[in-house]
Amino acid sequence: MKRIYKIISLGMLLTLLSTNITLMAGNDDRRGTAGAGELLINPWARSAGWGSVNTANGSGLDALFTNAAGLGRSIGTEFYFNYSHYLNNSDIGIIAVGLAQSLGDYGVLGLAVNSMSFGSIQRTTVNAPDPTGGTFKPSLMNIGVSFAKAFSSSIYAGVTLKLINEGIDNVTATGVGFDAGIQYVTGADYEIKFGIAMKNWGPSMSFSGDGLAIMSQVQDASYRQTLEQRSLSWELPSSLNIGASYDFLFAEKEHRFTVAGNYESMAFAKDLYTLGIEYGFKNIFMIRCGYTYQDGVFNDIYDARSGNSDKTNFTRGFAAGASVNAPIMKAKGDKRSKDLSIDYAYRTTAIMGGIHTVGIRLSL
Repeated sequence: MKRIYKIISLGMLLTLLSTNITLMAGNDDRRGTAGAGELLINPWARSAGWGSVNTANGSGLDALFTNAAGLGRSIGTEFYFNYSHYLNNSDIGIIAVGLAQSLGDYGVLGLAVNSMSFGSIQRTTVNAPDPTGGTFKPSLMNIGVSFAKAFSSSIYAGVTLKLINEGIDNVTATGVGFDAGIQYVTGADYEIKFGIAMKNWGPSMSFSGDGLAIMSQVQDASYRQTLEQRSLSWELPSSLNIGASYDFLFAEKEHRFTVAGNYESMAFAKDLYTLGIEYGFKNIFMIRCGYTYQDGVFNDIYDARSGNSDKTNFTRGFAAGASVNAPIMKAKGDKRSKDLSIDYAYRTTAIMGGIHTVGIRLSL
């Protein structure tokens, strides 16, 4: 049976790597040409607190952004609510809600909904350039359905199907994307972990709707006709993550110090290199931080606007966070404990005061 698990995991690994040849065929000319950039924003507080470095050791709903295979480590029922104040000096907010349910030996099923809001924007048109025509609200949303399974105590695999929607009141774009990944855990105390994940693979998207249509007078005729402009299509911001982590256990495993690293090969942006550390006391308190390096990260973002810098990302690279886990019901007999945890993460940015994320998780 173990031989079958190894064959399955090896097959998935080869599939991901071979797919990466197509996904990573980009060059400098393709940078910034992908759409659906919201898919690159981590809405989950725990993993965001150390720079999304947990490709190898992510578990539960928190792993969905980095590696869907981590969902397979969920036990019972898990509910996770997160809110991000995206750029502290703006009105942009991100709400992420997730639900995971273990199906026993059949695997784990997960559902996640991420919604990004921008507040109200005053409406203007070519014929009415002054903002007197009311307001409208742009929206970005994606819904993910995930399935993950533990093939053994060491091998986990998972996939996510995403429905992506962007738009305003009269122009929308809808598309689908896929994530897939595996995790391998080994060691006497399962302290060594490896992970690989392919993210945001799918067909191109384009806008459509009444906002792209105009009424025009037909030349040499007495009637008008509606003309619809075609929108250019764009590709999803696909990437490949390769990560590893190691848990140092002390004092009869009451204290844990984890070191994790991740490399993200981006098809439409510069590659990311992340190193993170996390300290945990039992399963009660955790504190973490991480740093993500990207070529040009130390350059001035304002010089990039004038073409004098190669900085293409407004983040500073540093992230930090903490979690407090409180058992609300202790385990009795065959019944599992019920836990409530509060998570917080902060990510630095070059402008507008950074990103704050707060999460509340309930495990049953």
